[in-house]
Amino acid sequence: MAARREPTLADVADAAGVSLTTVSRVLNNRGYLSDSIKARVAAAIAELNYRPNQVARALHGKSTQTIGVIVPTVALPFFGELAAEIENALADHGYRILVCNSMGRADREREYLDLLVSHRVDGIISGAHNENLKEYGTVRLPLVTVDRELSPAVPNVRCANEEGGRAATELLLERGSHSPALLTSRTGAHNRREAGYRQVLERAGIEPVIMTVDFHTPDAERARLINAHLDAAGSQVDAVFATDDLSAAAVLHWATGRGLEVPTDFKVVGFDGTAAVRRALPELTTIQQPIGALARTAVEVLLTQVEAVAQGEEIGSSPSPAELPVTVLRGSTA
Repeated sequence: MAARREPTLADVADAAGVSLTTVSRVLNNRGYLSDSIKARVAAAIAELNYRPNQVARALHGKSTQTIGVIVPTVALPFFGELAAEIENALADHGYRILVCNSMGRADREREYLDLLVSHRVDGIISGAHNENLKEYGTVRLPLVTVDRELSPAVPNVRCANEEGGRAATELLLERGSHSPALLTSRTGAHNRREAGYRQVLERAGIEPVIMTVDFHTPDAERARLINAHLDAAGSQVDAVFATDDLSAAAVLHWATGRGLEVPTDFKVVGFDGTAAVRRALPELTTIQQPIGALARTAVEVLLTQVEAVAQGEEIGSSPSPAELPVTVLRGSTA
């Protein structure tokens, strides 16, 4: 049995009874060609199920109509929904996506970044959470990040994190909390949700309590660490603002296991408001990110860069992030 292989441009030319140059001209719509020749080439392409080699197109300076998307993992509700929305938004412009899951590993993100560049994608949208990857500084492709600061020259599309942190913390205080803790992945000046939390507590004269569990911690270990933080805090904490909904869900599980009534004995507010978590935990009070709008904005900003490159223009710097408003979804946990 003959080995199976993808048909080539030469196969199309043979089937249509024309030259390679003629097939190339048909595919690229260059020069005058009779309708009969176009029809013969189209029929050969359909018969052979020929697919143009996108990498070869890139090597000839043509668009691959492909965008690379790097996320931690689409298994997480926020990034799964973000990737789907980006795919839909790009499809409206005739683009496809290559989704790369970094799985929280810097080495894997570097490998995917190299893969996308070598495959000559037209641009990259990155939402991965690995820090200090100098390789991004060598990328000469259109590049946009979602909620990730790379450099002043790279556009960052994000929600109003600081505003959301303030809204979550204010809600906990309004509902009677006297000592709300923050549960987050990494503490520091870059964490704008934490900044909003600290601002509200400073005005209220309350000492902040910061609990950190790294974003990339495996699920089983993550639950254990969250339980340990909350058990150690004891009665010093009567509420938690978790900077993602999966952490908020773990806090609710902890409270149930300790016999605490929510929200009477303990209050919880999350962040993200994905459709998946809303279906699973409709009672969760959370700060909802505008995921669809984030995706569409990231695509618009990226394709503006892609068009500039196609016109031979330099990609300009982004003086400030594109920041979109959040929404408070009130459930029964706060």
